[in-house]
Amino acid sequence: MSTQVSELEEMGRKLGDAIADTPAYERFEAARAAVQDDDDAQAKIAEVERLRDEFVSARETGAATQEHVAKLQAAQNDLHSMDVMVEYLNAQEALQSQLEAINVAISEPLSVDFGGEAGGCCQD
Repeated sequence: MSTQVSELEEMGRKLGDAIADTPAYERFEAARAAVQDDDDAQAKIAEVERLRDEFVSARETGAATQEHVAKLQAAQNDLHSMDVMVEYLNAQEALQSQLEAINVAISEPLSVDFGGEAGGCCQD
């Protein structure tokens, strides 16, 4: 591996460490841990996943109904109305905004959307 590539990888690690030290990342990690530690939130997440799986299976067989959709939406609404989930979703959005700004800063001199296109193929 070339010295230049090694230096770039080290800068990438330093960037990752710097992002991990930001208030947005720390808030996200705290919110994620709170959701993981909340038994009610975990039960609602499991319920949403179960209903989503049921809906996908029903849709694949052509048996999906509005009732499937309504149950799934109601379960998602219940989950997203929990204080712990509101904080998690807000923290996630704030971190995503920060990461998008970093992506713009990295992509600008490259004339490519580093995060969105660098790994893709044949994009117009």
